[in-house]
Amino acid sequence: MNKKILNLVQYMVFLGIGIFLVWWSIGKISHKDWLDIKGAWLQANYWLILPVVLALLISHFSRAVRWKILMQPLGYNPSILNTYLAVLVGYFANLAVPRLGEVLKCTILSRYEKVPADKLVGTIVAERAFDMVCLVIVVAITIFTQVDIIGGFASEMFGKMLGGGGGPAWWKILIVVAALAIMLVLLKWFFKKFAHINLVQKIKNVIRNIWHGLTSIRYLQNKGWFLFHTALIWILYLASIRIGMYAMQETSGYGMKESLSVLTMGSIGMIATQGGIGAYPVLVQETMMLYGLSENMGKAFGWLLWLVQFFMVLLAGAASLVILPAINRKKKNEKHIDHQPEDILEK
Repeated sequence: MNKKILNLVQYMVFLGIGIFLVWWSIGKISHKDWLDIKGAWLQANYWLILPVVLALLISHFSRAVRWKILMQPLGYNPSILNTYLAVLVGYFANLAVPRLGEVLKCTILSRYEKVPADKLVGTIVAERAFDMVCLVIVVAITIFTQVDIIGGFASEMFGKMLGGGGGPAWWKILIVVAALAIMLVLLKWFFKKFAHINLVQKIKNVIRNIWHGLTSIRYLQNKGWFLFHTALIWILYLASIRIGMYAMQETSGYGMKESLSVLTMGSIGMIATQGGIGAYPVLVQETMMLYGLSENMGKAFGWLLWLVQFFMVLLAGAASLVILPAINRKKKNEKHIDHQPEDILEK
């Protein structure tokens, strides 16, 4: 019961932040500003949305291939179609509840491919770790290539977070590291002391399976392909934003540096609220204003990018929920028919 309440509170907090940001962003728009934004949308080249959607769908396919590569050292080789559709359903679920998609896509693949869901949890953690590294790299590239615009702002914010504006407070960092070390020692003692309890054994099994998934990275047979798809995912994210800039006349003159900044801040927006609702358009708007785009056009561009991604995930995820049982039912029937002659011969 407590876990359900905690999940509900988490859901309401994320949703509340998103709704507040939507209200805060839209509430300041005057009638004249609305006319400017609508005018920009009416003049947009919506044919360019097709390659944007295609780039995003391919990036999700690349994510499915990468996930499948992570499963191979565990001894599982699910079909790429089921894996891809499970990924799309995962994104679809994340629109409703934060992180629900990670659980759901494991459950779906476990159902249709007989892969233990608890072992897949480790591969999800590994995926997220690589995505975080990639985001850090993107942020670093964005800052170092645009020190005059982004670097100063980021440096100031980083300094405030660590040391209140007077440089990093190393004693705070040491306290955090020491606390983590003590926590690990206590957990190790707890699991050893109460190893005979059934619940503790189950927790240890889950942790063992997660660790198994994480360490599977070193045993990958296709390390090169794994790194290739990891890079390709983010390259396609960047390409979708770069192409999207051509859709609006007001943003068509911007280039790769601006696209990198939008990718950085947009990714943070997607993490901040479920599906990026509210946060993504606001952060994209504020980012583009750093490069001289007007506030209204920044709003128009931010909302256009977010709406394209939102409806793409909505439609692709809903379609995947329909397609998954249909194709797997067909495969099951075909397998049953193939085995019938053998059964007759045996009889």
